[in-house]
Amino acid sequence: MFTKILIANRGEIACRVAATARRLGIKTVAVYSEADANAKHVAMCDEAVLIGPSAARDSYLKADVILAVAQATGAQAIHPGYGFLSENAAFARACETAGVVFIGPPASAIDAMGSKSAAKTLMEQADVPLVPGYHGDNQDADFLHAQADAMDYPVLLKASAGGGGKGMRIVEKSIDFKDALVSCKREAISSFGDDKVLVEKYLSRPRHIEIQVFADQQGECVYLFERDCSVQRRHQKVLEEAPAPGMSPARRKAMGDAAVKAAKAVGYVGAGTVEFIVNQDGSFYFMEMNTRLQVEHPVTEMISGTDLVEWQLRVASGESLPLTQAQLQINGHAIEARIYAENPDKGFLPSIGTLRHVRTPSAVTFTRNDDPASNHPAAVRIDSGVREGDAISPFYDPMIAKLIVWGATRVEALARMAQALAEYQIVGVATNIAFLQRLIGSTAFAKADLDTGLIERNQETLFPAKPVASLSVLALASAALLDAEQRTTKGENPWSATSGWRLNSVLQRTVTYADEAQEYALQIGYHSTHWTLGTGEGSVAMRIVAQKNNDQYASKDFSLTLDGQAVRGTVVREADTFHIFTGASHTTLTYSDPVAHAGEAETEGGRLTAPMPGKIVAIHVKKGDTVEKGAPLLVMEAMKMEHTISAPSEGVIEELLFEVGDQVADGTQLLNLVVQ
Repeated sequence: MFTKILIANRGEIACRVAATARRLGIKTVAVYSEADANAKHVAMCDEAVLIGPSAARDSYLKADVILAVAQATGAQAIHPGYGFLSENAAFARACETAGVVFIGPPASAIDAMGSKSAAKTLMEQADVPLVPGYHGDNQDADFLHAQADAMDYPVLLKASAGGGGKGMRIVEKSIDFKDALVSCKREAISSFGDDKVLVEKYLSRPRHIEIQVFADQQGECVYLFERDCSVQRRHQKVLEEAPAPGMSPARRKAMGDAAVKAAKAVGYVGAGTVEFIVNQDGSFYFMEMNTRLQVEHPVTEMISGTDLVEWQLRVASGESLPLTQAQLQINGHAIEARIYAENPDKGFLPSIGTLRHVRTPSAVTFTRNDDPASNHPAAVRIDSGVREGDAISPFYDPMIAKLIVWGATRVEALARMAQALAEYQIVGVATNIAFLQRLIGSTAFAKADLDTGLIERNQETLFPAKPVASLSVLALASAALLDAEQRTTKGENPWSATSGWRLNSVLQRTVTYADEAQEYALQIGYHSTHWTLGTGEGSVAMRIVAQKNNDQYASKDFSLTLDGQAVRGTVVREADTFHIFTGASHTTLTYSDPVAHAGEAETEGGRLTAPMPGKIVAIHVKKGDTVEKGAPLLVMEAMKMEHTISAPSEGVIEELLFEVGDQVADGTQLLNLVVQ
């Protein structure tokens, strides 16, 4: 076994690898960019070395620099994690030449599976079923268009070197093919340095099921069952679970055997995932093989009782697989939810900012009732690479954490996931937590009516209108406001006190809050022992029973009574913005001081601004053009994804302020649109 390894990655996967290495007594070396100088993975490792500026191409993708660090620090092996250099065959070869073990498959296997088109040719020869499509080298646009027309629509365009949903487009009609091809190739060259694409028949209501395989240097290969990754947005996974609902033992064995056959066809070693697209009738087709550890590997660990990182380390050091196929068994059900800094209501647009407040559900361990001596590792597990106070930057993937739960049954796992999501609190960036709560609670997911279009099919359920703030939420915000005002003037002269005391009268005060749904006017009455909160529907007596300060960011737990009914929640205040967590909900309210903000209201008119930092990659209009509402105006690239800026209404382009290739900051005005 190794005594020291270098982890050529960042974030949660770097922390994940470091944790297993520490348990095994292996020293670790972290590498980091300038943006990650204070990152969690840097703190977790025994050594850390700066490798370059913030952009990944100048740091985490600098293979020669990382290899030099490994040699200088005496690391015997390099764990690439996932993403970055994990599927880079040239890097794997360079490690071998330098005498440093690459903790992954041989370069020949990465080459064989690195091109989707070449991999499909190889799988066809190995008698692994394939989706109908064109996987060849001819990249002429007219030729590809003809291939798509011959398949009948819809078709799927995919970057041959791609992954993670990047460089992928669904084309519904022939007339849209050429534009989709240009966009797909542009995103592919940006993300992977290769604009080659393949065209496949797009299956209606398919499921995405993948098989975890593991092979050692002695030629043995096993499959550790399957994961259902059908729930996706933008072709990227949102929820993953193991085992796949409705999977029969016979189909599991058929898919497992096919995955092992695929791995053996390329002389595979280490952890890999063979991904299949599965029809509702159970027929399945090879999609691709990811020659690395997957983001969703924890659900496999939870149901199999294994540590796949430990397996990677043991296999890479020359040991045989820890278990045979006959020894592997499924225990219970596991679900993983990816907690992202993004706004689902705005097309899952990534969000950047500082994590001002983070409260996570507690990890839970338990003893199985049928075997008191057997402790499951965890019923609730959180894999994260960030902490409270850390920043989500525009340079890397906006994942905050992976929340993984285990249950004896799928129903139990669903209940545990719902509870864990209800306890998760994040302030500082937009998150998908509320969306995940709706997704977990949806009828479609609960009944395992799964396919890759689940989110699109359930738009009304998953993207409802913003609810009106409840009286409990308004009371918690008011308790925080009143508490802060009282603490501000404590010890000062009585004339500036904010206790509300009046001689022979009761102070009545109106405060106004607003959220995305509406404004709320609340009449607060100051009494000697309590307050009254009045709305158009009457008033209630509010008492603050208890309160607790939690952190440096003004997070407070409040326990109130409203006419004797208990209300509990957490309030985080940032200037005039209140974040209220109560029950399973997170509500954001803005406090409006009518005196301080009088006359400030403005309209943006026809200005269009950048939703986040990024680069202009395409402009579809010119000065003087008349555009319809919804027409695409320009395309920005941010966080390795393309975002189209569309016209909010009909109008005329008065001025374009940037050109293709320009970098723009968050909130920067991009153009002027004269609204008609």
